[in-house]
Amino acid sequence: MPWLQVRLAIQPDQAAAWEDTLLELGAVSVTFMDGEDQPIYEPDLGTTPLWSHTHLLALFEADVDAQALRQHIQLLGGSNTPELHIEQIEDQDWERSWMDNFHPMRFGQRLWIVPSWHTAPEPTAVNLLLDPGLAFGTGTHPTTALCLEWLDRQPLEGCNVLDFGCGSGILAIAAKLLGAAQLTCTDIDSQALEATRDNANRNGIKAEDLLVYLPQDMPAGQFDVVLANILAGPLVQLAPQLIERTRSGGRIALSGILAEQAQEVRDAYSQDFALAPTLEKDVWVCISGVRL
Repeated sequence: MPWLQVRLAIQPDQAAAWEDTLLELGAVSVTFMDGEDQPIYEPDLGTTPLWSHTHLLALFEADVDAQALRQHIQLLGGSNTPELHIEQIEDQDWERSWMDNFHPMRFGQRLWIVPSWHTAPEPTAVNLLLDPGLAFGTGTHPTTALCLEWLDRQPLEGCNVLDFGCGSGILAIAAKLLGAAQLTCTDIDSQALEATRDNANRNGIKAEDLLVYLPQDMPAGQFDVVLANILAGPLVQLAPQLIERTRSGGRIALSGILAEQAQEVRDAYSQDFALAPTLEKDVWVCISGVRL
């Protein structure tokens, strides 16, 4: 069935009040969208920032009187009512529409990320089965792509790998499928650890080959390969820990870093690693090196 969509052009400090107002008026859903091309790269911990120009979209049942709804919104908002548009939109297969946005993706020479509803384009390649979910990491973001392309170039046979801030587990699972022996994954989000277990199981990884921990529970030990696709600030703060976790001669790959942050991150690791040239994709970079 069709829907009535209300679009309000709001400021971030108006979001909560207008969300509550529209839900009270009978909206069945409220979402927020970027009103301009203004990405939010690195929010502070514990915050959920909105864009300086945000569009609030509210869906109402199609039989709602659009004119009456408009008058009600304007009455409640008074002179402070944001720019307002109301239109009817046709229903669609929302799940199918969402799924159509995700296709198999190739990283490097050997590795593909393949959603479960697609057939692998190269059945004999290294095919990692992964569906988009709540945990971060599907290969669509440049930071993840940079790490996957780096992994594809590495000799990983027999290596033990640490995925620090594992999200969906995509990097650790890729490492295993590319030849790694043992995986250790850690994340501050228990939901990410569960997603990692589920995705590893889907890709045929044995439970004994995958260890998952909250950071405070992870035992001591060093690794042949350390992966950390998080954010520049934490990478700098955690440098002593990540350096200690990498054995002499071991390799590290760091991402989640904006290009203008690269030097700060390189400086934090340069005394302990022979760093390779920085890899860049869009505005993001990956820094890698070998432990001295």
